[in-house]
Amino acid sequence: MTSHAHSAPAATAAARRHTLSKQFGDALLKGVCALIFLFLLLPTLVVIPTSFSDTQYLAFPPAHWSLRWYVAYFQDPEWIGATLFSLKVAGLTTVAAMTFGTMGALALVRGRVPLKGAVRAVVLAPMIVPHIVIAVAMYMVYMKWNLLGSLTGFVLAHTVVCLPFVVITVSAGLQKMDPSLEMAAASLGASRLRAFRHVTLPLLGPSFATAAAFAFITSLDEAVISYFLSSSTEKTLTRKMFEDIDFDLSPTIAVVSTLIIVMSVLLMGAIEGLRARAARRVKA
Repeated sequence: MTSHAHSAPAATAAARRHTLSKQFGDALLKGVCALIFLFLLLPTLVVIPTSFSDTQYLAFPPAHWSLRWYVAYFQDPEWIGATLFSLKVAGLTTVAAMTFGTMGALALVRGRVPLKGAVRAVVLAPMIVPHIVIAVAMYMVYMKWNLLGSLTGFVLAHTVVCLPFVVITVSAGLQKMDPSLEMAAASLGASRLRAFRHVTLPLLGPSFATAAAFAFITSLDEAVISYFLSSSTEKTLTRKMFEDIDFDLSPTIAVVSTLIIVMSVLLMGAIEGLRARAARRVKA
């Protein structure tokens, strides 16, 4: 009786210590995550207010709030030209990367490819190889092919960089999808193309949207390769930003950065909305 009487409070104290330790660990983890999130978000919190500055130079916090540099950006033909060229490159790159990346993902997940591991390593290599190395190599090749500053050259180069993101994202969607659904469509007389259009494509909608967003943002944000491949007449938005940082540092840089941030947030929000819609459809 005495031993049981002494063991009950000890067990209660141990359980209390365990609970307090778990609560402390959870609080510590949340605090560390909050600090990491703040560290990642801090540049955005600095750039956006700076874009509304009224001064000739970058200043944070702004002494006076103004839309002066937004007006300057939209009235500058060089900035608008670089923006439209970058959007054109990013759009065409997304189409090319999605086409070849989806084909590659289908081959790697569903097909019987010899040396599949080696093929996957080659496809994913642009994510590992430093972009400065890729840029120098492409610059040397493009000089011989006369592709420097051309739309075709930019799209080809950006497609190489964006392809791994599409292959990884679409492959993950294919691995989660039940292949028996495609087999059922085929057993009912559907061709491979029809089964892909009516079965695979709708089920992989969120994966395709995510892959397309990654490809578009990666192309739009690519700086190193674009810097090497640009010409004096055809340059991307990132190349124009680098030039202004060197020769005319003004809050216009913050304006462009803010617009890119807003575009990225809108794209990711649209993807999350599509995922939520697809999840509700599956539950229904």
